Amino acid sequence: MTTIAQTGFGAVRSSDYRASMRFEKPTTRAGELPPESDGSQGLSAMLLAAMVSALIVVGAQLMNSWADGHLLVAWVALWLVGFAALAVFAGAAKRLATTTMTALNGWFAHLARARADARLWQAAQADPRVMAELTSAMTRYQTF
Repeated sequence: MTTIAQTGFGAVRSSDYRASMRFEKPTTRAGELPPESDGSQGLSAMLLAAMVSALIVVGAQLMNSWADGHLLVAWVALWLVGFAALAVFAGAAKRLATTTMTALNGWFAHLARARADARLWQAAQADPRVMAELTSAMTRYQTF
């Protein structure tokens, strides 16, 4: 009769483990976004598309009255207006998106701190030990 013993260790070589660890992304704390995903790229692309489309609509309205027999020239001019708008408004859209996302991130952080303070105060009112901790912390803060 044969007995099989299982050790619980997998058949993974240490070199395989080191190679897999090399390509993993660093983790962030809960609720924290990695710096490359702050949302400003998507917002800037959307703002840029809105600005360019508004310029193209205005250009199309102007060219409708002008281009009775010159349709190809009108389309080339309209595309030139579109690409020029992309070149002109790209930096402004990026700055506006970055500023907006920074302001929104600050506002959301302020709201999160306010909610955390409210939860802590409710816990302190229900538990005298937490209230004693808060009282001593406020006393230490006032002495500095």
